[in-house]
Amino acid sequence: MIPKQRYSIYKGLQKPLVYRGFKGKFIFWGIGSIFGGLLLGGLVGAFTNMYIGCATIILVISAGLGWTYLGQKNGLHSKTRHRGIFINPSELPLRYKQPPKP
Repeated sequence: MIPKQRYSIYKGLQKPLVYRGFKGKFIFWGIGSIFGGLLLGGLVGAFTNMYIGCATIILVISAGLGWTYLGQKNGLHSKTRHRGIFINPSELPLRYKQPPKP
């Protein structure tokens, strides 16, 4: 009798991509908030004061990463979640019928 061999079949990642608590597309949102904070803080620092620029960098990066971290709790896709009871009509009006002739 020949022993059966098993081979692992991998389709895609099979696990979500996770980096430091951020998953999937939120990794890129976090990177974007870091670069946006550096850019905005650099501009503010160049036009005003270095200390105000540093404070801007810290505030924008922390706010962006916090917003991204809290936003990923809703899932990967933006979904409208309706709460309540919905009643569907039992009879649908058929508009394609010809009206009765008098």
